[in-house]
Amino acid sequence: MNDFSTPSVFSLHDADPQPGLILDATGSVLEGNLASHHLCQNANLTSLFHLLPINVQALVKSSLEQERSIENVEARIPADTTERFLVWTFVPDIGSSTVLARARDATDEIINREEATRSNRLYRLITENTTDLISRHAPDGRFIDATPASWRLLGYWPEELRGKPLEEIFRGDQVVQKLAETRNQLRDDGYATMTLEIIHRDGSRRWFEIASRAIRETYTGAVIEVISVSRDITARVESEENNRRLADELAHTARLATLGELASSIAHEMNQPLATIVNFASASQRYLKSARTNPECLDRVDDGLQKIVHHANRASEVIKRLRAFLRKGQKRTAPIALNEVVSNVARLCQWEAEKNKVQIRENLACCAPVITADPVLLEQVLINLIRNGIEATVEARGEDNPGPHSQIAITTCINDQNETLIEVIDEGPGLDAQGIRQMFQPFYTSKPQGLGLGLSMSRSIIEGFGGFLDARPAATGGLSLICRFPAGPGHKNRTPNTEMQPDE
Repeated sequence: MNDFSTPSVFSLHDADPQPGLILDATGSVLEGNLASHHLCQNANLTSLFHLLPINVQALVKSSLEQERSIENVEARIPADTTERFLVWTFVPDIGSSTVLARARDATDEIINREEATRSNRLYRLITENTTDLISRHAPDGRFIDATPASWRLLGYWPEELRGKPLEEIFRGDQVVQKLAETRNQLRDDGYATMTLEIIHRDGSRRWFEIASRAIRETYTGAVIEVISVSRDITARVESEENNRRLADELAHTARLATLGELASSIAHEMNQPLATIVNFASASQRYLKSARTNPECLDRVDDGLQKIVHHANRASEVIKRLRAFLRKGQKRTAPIALNEVVSNVARLCQWEAEKNKVQIRENLACCAPVITADPVLLEQVLINLIRNGIEATVEARGEDNPGPHSQIAITTCINDQNETLIEVIDEGPGLDAQGIRQMFQPFYTSKPQGLGLGLSMSRSIIEGFGGFLDARPAATGGLSLICRFPAGPGHKNRTPNTEMQPDE
């Protein structure tokens, strides 16, 4: 302690662990206890005065003049590694015009308070500026609180939402059912996500993606609160829908281009029944002229008319297939007889194959597999695969080398894993491993006039049916292109319904 002696009611004790000082009316230090000296020494301060707040003179003056204690005055002092925080209390003694200044170390308290302030500021910054809606709900779904994004996303301010049930705010088709399923999932798993189409307060329809997590009671495990984050994905849904529409347009354009390239095959297939009809009609006319003298000719006329009807129906079926192939509209997935589709495609490509001296050989499964797909899009994929095989076979053989007929094999089967397979095998030059990896990439092509979209589009179509399209080297030296449809509710091996549907 120092050597000052002042008549005062205050006394300092060296056993006190907290710093204590006696100050005169000007704020100068008259006396300090042992704890204050140790603190001053540890902080490398030259005077006990530097332990006090910077406005100590004003504090002492106010305490004496107002005859009251002043509490909770902070002072920051340097320490060995980090700052220390002291909270001072000033108690006046009016008779001696002295003030007792006593401090406590509040470093941890102040650091925690400042950290809490920063965290609260960050929390408010995030919640008030996030574009997603963060909300708290009671177990029955009623809103407890929500962030200001609720106005933009739902048309309600947070104050309006408090106490309202979700069913009242999230209006739309199947909302009640999906909310009930989500509550059950939260109860069982503690986490749930759902996608909802709701009606905004202004009447517009919007798509929301909502992720929720349950807060449970510590001992019972019961759900006591739900925290949800809701995101407006309307733009994404509309973009995906637009992409699907553009993909349908592109697929339709590709079918038109394919039809033009198959014109010779179509003309050949139409020419055969029409020429046969003309022949039988001419023969029937001749028999009719002889019917009066030879009644047996009427039987020949009847037979000729039956064959005319048969070949007219055949020509009609060709036209129906072409109309279905060119039809523009949404995908029509339904159970289809796979062998029938393969045979139809083989007939469409037959004339082009014969022109290039390529034989299409069908190896169809005897169990008549049925898959769920769009028959028109599946035909488009198979036409792409067969025509690629024809071109590859011609390339390997050489256009100027007539040689014997080459073959393209198209096979349907069901493997040991109950997967339905369509395999197209050519006798082309084949590809190495890198070429097989690149062949399904959009706009990759090895043909001078190719666009590189056929195989990429074909893989996308097959994947849209839940299957997969891949390639591998074939034993013929060419490529084997395999469409694989996994076993499941939509891909069952069963006898197809062959009842004719009316033409649209």
